[in-house]
Amino acid sequence: MAQQMSLSEARTILKKFRDEQTRDSHLIINLWNSVLMDNCHKLGDELWLVYEQVCAAALDCQRFDTAELCIQALDNKFPKSIRVRRLKGMLYEAREEYTDAEEEYNSILEKDETNMYAKKRKIAILKARQKISEAIHSLNDYLKSFMTDYEAWNELCDLYLSQLDYNNAAFCLEELIMYNPHNHLYHQKYAEIRYTQGGNENIELARTYFAQAVKLNPNNLRALYGFFLSSSYLAVSSNKGVKDKQLNQKYSAWAAEQIQNKYESQQPESQLKETKVIECIEKLLDSLQAN
Repeated sequence: MAQQMSLSEARTILKKFRDEQTRDSHLIINLWNSVLMDNCHKLGDELWLVYEQVCAAALDCQRFDTAELCIQALDNKFPKSIRVRRLKGMLYEAREEYTDAEEEYNSILEKDETNMYAKKRKIAILKARQKISEAIHSLNDYLKSFMTDYEAWNELCDLYLSQLDYNNAAFCLEELIMYNPHNHLYHQKYAEIRYTQGGNENIELARTYFAQAVKLNPNNLRALYGFFLSSSYLAVSSNKGVKDKQLNQKYSAWAAEQIQNKYESQQPESQLKETKVIECIEKLLDSLQAN
């Protein structure tokens, strides 16, 4: 497809990726090799943005020759650019030359001690070297200066989870929910952490946040299933009396119905009969009703 594409079409695709802050690295490299590289003199000032974009894609694909070409061109045009030096550091990282990468980022921070990208890349190196405790410590320090960096909070949460530190992981999600209360994935992930911790209090919290995730996105099947499981658990183990148990049984029945409807609408009947999910849900509901 890329071979038949015109220069104008290729430029439009790359611009769309830049505007939306997304990328398809293999497609970008394909477009560069087949269309853009031989016509780069026609790009005008856009060429430097394309070089930077292609360099990042080349690092994703481990096309180090292409990345070096882009970095060299950018370095010739902008010899003192911190952005170009960051790309050099990322090239070292991709080659697993972590000492050289760290030196590059340190040199950036000597000129600009508040450079958030260099700080984050240094944390990425710690993670790549499996120095998780140091990465957690550095990321906490970083967030003291950049408290609204949602990606950093999410990364810190995952690092805590890798160490089975559920309380601190939950705290990170609480920060994310506070900054972005309409993101259903944050509610779902927080609920999953509380559910994993166990105990009636945590399960009740999990049920509440699974419910909110479902409210924000009714198509979130994972959150819906979590709501079903937490409600089913509380329908048996709640210590708040019969009415509370009956209410949770009602919640679990509603969730089971929603799950079944979604499976029926998304899977052919032949496949639906083969799945064990609906069968397991029905058995659990029968058990709740018996109790």
